[in-house]
Parts: sequence; structure tokens; C-alpha cells
Amino acid sequence: MTNATKPAGLLAIDAEMARQHADAIASFEQNQTAAQTLAKAIRRTGALVMLGMGGSHTVARVVEPLYRSLGIDALALPLSEQLGAPLGLKGKTVLVTSQSGESAEVIRWFDTADKPVDVFGMTLEAASSLAKRALCLVGHGGTEHAFAATRSLTVTVALHLAVLAALGVDPAPALAVLSAPQEPDVTAALTALSQVSGVVTSGRRLQGVAEALALGLTELSRRPCFSLEGGQLRHGPMEMLGPDLGVILFRGDDPTASLITAMAQSVVTTGAPLVVFDGSGLPAVEGAVTIRFDQGAGLAAVFAMLPMAQRLMIGFAAARVADAGTPLRSTKITRVE
Repeated sequence: MTNATKPAGLLAIDAEMARQHADAIASFEQNQTAAQTLAKAIRRTGALVMLGMGGSHTVARVVEPLYRSLGIDALALPLSEQLGAPLGLKGKTVLVTSQSGESAEVIRWFDTADKPVDVFGMTLEAASSLAKRALCLVGHGGTEHAFAATRSLTVTVALHLAVLAALGVDPAPALAVLSAPQEPDVTAALTALSQVSGVVTSGRRLQGVAEALALGLTELSRRPCFSLEGGQLRHGPMEMLGPDLGVILFRGDDPTASLITAMAQSVVTTGAPLVVFDGSGLPAVEGAVTIRFDQGAGLAAVFAMLPMAQRLMIGFAAARVADAGTPLRSTKITRVE
């Protein structure tokens, strides 16, 4: 598909993606002071509750295991769930994330909930309602206008990189990936998935990336695409697998890589078309289409894989929907609960 034949929605997404690496690096650099303040609060409480909706929630799921690896009691919750069945927040640092800063749940939480002392935000919009109500890390480049989160995800992860760096994590590997993006070909993966009616994505340490991809696939392709953490996929839902359902797995260079390998081998036996985003350095699984990345873990693996997962998402949708990127039932900013 050329720019001349792409629908306006996908051209808008391409424009966002074209600057996401530069905006992510700028976001990291420009938020050092706020990141230090948030990190100080996290150290003091030892607990971090991350609240958000949609893509903002998937970002929290991406970084959740990274905070936990530092000994922080980190938990990502949908803001709607917190509103309906509140978790006690006393003594915890709370981070509310909303790319627009205007989501309905964000507004209601600040209007109605009892807030702890340590409430922070992440947003792309410095003049938003969220930014006016909490000390925010603000992503560079302003509001994302295209439907289906791409740049906003990468930029928000970069804001977390600033916080993690303030907590002692070496940011160099992740910044190196942002400075020199990897661009493996996804054509074979799209071919493998060309006949499926839906997709399930899965990971272990990289489950948040799997969830971000599933959300984008569903929004753009209007097909049922969803995500199950690797153990959850193993416990029963394997029954759904077959030639009409695609599977996309994420394998990094971390202690869960062997579990992803075992899952991939099991998926192959079901006849389900399988794609593996692989930064593990391990041999490819026979029968899978492997999208290979430099060996890496943590945010280095996330920044390598996420943009290419977005490329796969766009190609998958473009093959199925004439006006992909133009929502029929949703809006970019969800103002109604």
C-alpha cells in the first residue's frame, strides 16, 4: 500500500510514528526534574499504583514488572476498576496516566475520590485537566491525534524510563535502541496471519507489549484480537487455537524466555499461525515466523519491539478495513464512561 492509496487514518498514524523515537528521547531528557520528584516519592512509600485507561493502562502493564524488580510494590489498575472497587491508596504513591489528560474516568476520579498525598500524572498535554491537578511528567510533541495509540505509547514509556533511571536503572541500553531503531521486515508475519479471523497475543515479562498490540489490532482491524498472559493462555484457553486464530508471542532475553519457547512449541502443534517477536538470542522455534531483534530485555526490548508491532498492526488492519484508522464507534478522547 502506497501513501496514495492509504486511508487518511493510517496516514495520520504514520505521521505520529515517524517522530516517536525523537519525541521519546526528548521526553526522557526534558522530564528529569519531575522524574526525580516522583522517584523520591516511590522510594519513600515503597509502593506505586498506576491508574489509567486504554493505551495508558497498557503502558503501566509494560513497566509494572520493571518497578517490581527494584523491590517496589507496583500495581497497574484500570482507572474504571479503581472507581468501581477502590483499592486503598493510603501510604502509596499514585500515578495517573492519560495521554489527553481529559478521559472521563480521570476527571471523575479527581472530582470524587479521596486522594493520597503522593499523586502524580503522566500526559502528553501540558494544559490538560490532569496536568492542572497533579505534578505531571509531560511527553514531548503534544497530543496524539491519530486513532490507535502509537507515538503516545512510546513517549509515555520513555517518561517511565526517566523515573526508572532516577531509581537507579541504567537507561543507556534503552536510549541506544531509541537512537538507532531496529526495523526487521514484518512481511512474512503478515502473510502468515493473512487468513486468520482473530489474533491472541501473549508474553511473560513483555506481556504489557502484547496487550498494547492486541488493543491496537482490535481498534484498527475491527476484528476480535485480545491478549492473555502466558500462564493464563496455558490454563485452558489453548482450546481455542487452530488455523483460523493467529498467535503473536513476545520473547525477550529474560528468565521467562524458556516459558515463551515452550508456549511457541505448543502453539505450532495446534496449527495456529504463529509469529514471535524475539529478542532472546535463542534459536527460532520451528514452525513460527520469527521477527528477530538484537538480544535485549527490559525497556531496550520494549523500544525495539513496540514500533515494529505497530507496523504489523497497521499492515494487518490495512488488509481488512478500507478506512482503517477512522473509528466508527469510538473517539480519540473517551469523555463518556
